[in-house]
Amino acid sequence: MILKDLDLRKLLPAALLILALMTLGIEWRALPEVPGQVWHYLQLMFSSPDWSRLPRAVAEMWRAIAMAWIGSLICVIVSIPLGFLAAFGVGPLWLRQALKVLFAVIRAFPEVVIAIILLTVTGLTPFTGALALGISGIGQQAKWTYEIVESAKTTAPEAIRAAGGTTPTIVRWGLWPACVPAILSFALYRFEISIRTSAVLGIVGAGGIGSMLANYTNYRAWDTVGVLLIVMVGITMIIDAISGRLRRAIMRQA
Repeated sequence: MILKDLDLRKLLPAALLILALMTLGIEWRALPEVPGQVWHYLQLMFSSPDWSRLPRAVAEMWRAIAMAWIGSLICVIVSIPLGFLAAFGVGPLWLRQALKVLFAVIRAFPEVVIAIILLTVTGLTPFTGALALGISGIGQQAKWTYEIVESAKTTAPEAIRAAGGTTPTIVRWGLWPACVPAILSFALYRFEISIRTSAVLGIVGAGGIGSMLANYTNYRAWDTVGVLLIVMVGITMIIDAISGRLRRAIMRQA
């Protein structure tokens, strides 16, 4: 019986893989042509990019970065207090459970879905993308926050509680100094994620370089698409490098 159960456990992942491949509707005969098609479009995009579009591409990329920055600030301002309240030993049980369910629900909605819902209220503006990034980030940033608080290696909260300190006092003087470096590090990481996601939100009409990319892709202007991709990848890599250094510096000081 044990052997049969073991065999079933081994076969289950393979069966799920086969079922997934069957439901995707893959045209297996066309798969050998994919590398050639990819190489063809890479040549169209990068063999002779239209550099006259570079100033506008940089301006739209800056708009995407601004959208990500505002969304990250909204996320941090809202999620950090809520994350502390959701941590064990800080908020009451009923509040912790309610907040954790709320964070899980928010994480279940992709940024694009949130942006589409907001479009009906705020219209086609970059601020819609910023709000979508901020709301979507609350679920993840708050989860990181309460996990950091619950795993903090400090005896200060117990000492403050034994001296008659209140919950706000425990959070301010016992937990916050021990947790703030890791929280700030994750906030910077969330900002990096928001920059990449802002390009996707632009495709659905939230503005930024994503909207420009969608428009020129629809018109098959591959030389301009190549410039946009170069700007997106280059600036994103620069921001990732700067953010990575800041995160390492914060953790070293901690």
